[in-house]
Amino acid sequence: MKFSVHALLAFVAVGGSEAFAPTQNTASSRAGCTVVKSAVDEAVSSGTKSGGSTKDPLLIRAAKGEKVERTPVWMMRQAGRHIKEYRDLCKKYPTFRQRSEIPEVAVEVSLQPWRNYQTDGCILFSDILTPLPGVGCDFTIDEKLGPIMDPIKTWDDAKKIHPIDPSSTAPFVAETLKILRDEVGPETAVLGFVGCPYTLATYMIEGKTSKEYLEIKKMAFNEPKLLHHILNSLAESIGDYALYQIENGAQLIQIFDSWAGHLSPRDYDEFAAPYQKMILDKIKKTYPDIPTVVYIKHSGSLIERMAATGVDVVSLDWTVDMAEGRDRVAKGRESAGLAGRGGVQGNLDPGILLANHDVIKERTEEILRKAGPTGHVMNLGHGIEACTPEENAHFFIQTVRNFRHE
Repeated sequence: MKFSVHALLAFVAVGGSEAFAPTQNTASSRAGCTVVKSAVDEAVSSGTKSGGSTKDPLLIRAAKGEKVERTPVWMMRQAGRHIKEYRDLCKKYPTFRQRSEIPEVAVEVSLQPWRNYQTDGCILFSDILTPLPGVGCDFTIDEKLGPIMDPIKTWDDAKKIHPIDPSSTAPFVAETLKILRDEVGPETAVLGFVGCPYTLATYMIEGKTSKEYLEIKKMAFNEPKLLHHILNSLAESIGDYALYQIENGAQLIQIFDSWAGHLSPRDYDEFAAPYQKMILDKIKKTYPDIPTVVYIKHSGSLIERMAATGVDVVSLDWTVDMAEGRDRVAKGRESAGLAGRGGVQGNLDPGILLANHDVIKERTEEILRKAGPTGHVMNLGHGIEACTPEENAHFFIQTVRNFRHE
C-alpha cells in the first residue's frame, strides 16, 4: 500500500506506528534495528526486476558493478534552483534551513526532479552542513553569502565539538528519508550523502565560505595536531550520521569532500584521505552491501588516491576523460590491494546543459560509450547550474535512459 506524502505525515504526526520513530544512534540500536531493516528489506524485495541479478534498484546494481539493462542516471544538485517549482516554493519558505529541515518541504523538493525527469536516483534534499549543530557548531545560511558560523581557531574553541546524536539533532532527516522510500517505490534508489571532515572543517575554521582556504591551511601547517583532532572528531560523528541515514532508508551514501581538490597530493594523503576512509570503513563494517561514492571537485590529480580509500564508486568531475578516469580508478584500487576495477560516476560538464540538444546528446553518448556497460552511474561532473533550462535537464536524462550499449 502506497501512502501519499500528506497522508504519511499525518500518520506520523498522530503516532501511528513506532516504525517511523527515529532510530537511536548507538551500536546496539544499529545492530538491532529490526523495524527499520525489516521495512527496508520489504521495500527492496518488492522491487525485484527481471534481468537483474539482485533485488536492488537499477542504480544500486550499477554502483555494485553488476550487469544492468541500461546505465542509470541522476544529477548532483538535481533538486533546487533551476526548477521553477522550487523557486516558487522559496517564496513560502524563504530560508534554506526551512526547506531542508521541514520534512514535508524537503520531501517535495527531493521529489521534484525525480517526478519531472524520471531520474534513477532521488537524493535527500539537505546540506553537508546539516549535522554540524549536532556536533556543537551551529550556523546560519545567508541566502547571498552562504553559511556563517563562529570560527574555530584554538584548542579552546575546539572544546565545543562533541559526538553527534542525529536522532535528537536531525530527526527531520530520518522522517524525510522514510517518506521518500515510500514515495519513489522500489525501482528508484533513495540516495543519502554526507560531507567529509576536511571540507566541513574548512567552514568551521574559516567561519564562512572561502576561495583560497588559507585559514585551514595555516592551521594544517602550524598546528597540525589541532586540525587532526578536529578532523578525527568529525569523522567519528559523520560516520554515525551516515549510518543514521542508512538506517532510515538511504540505499547509497555519497561522501563529498568538495574542497579537498585544493590540497596537494601530500596534504590530501594526510588531511583528507584518512578521514574519508574512516567514514567509509564505518559504513562497510555495519552495512557492507551499501554502495558508497566519493566526489571531489577539481580532483584530476587525486583519482588514484580517491580509489585507494576503498570507496565503491569514484565520481569524476568534467576535467577528466572518462576512459582515462576508469583506468586510473582501476590502477588506484590495484595499488591498494583492492579487488575489482571499481565503479565510476559522471562526468558531463554542467555547462553542456546550456547547449542545444544535438550537443547534449553527442557529449552525453560519448561519455556513456567510454564508460562502458557496467560499473557506471551517469551524472554531471559537478552540480547542475541554476540557469539550466529544465527542458535541457529533461533531455539529458532521457538521452541516458534511451541509450543502449551495443
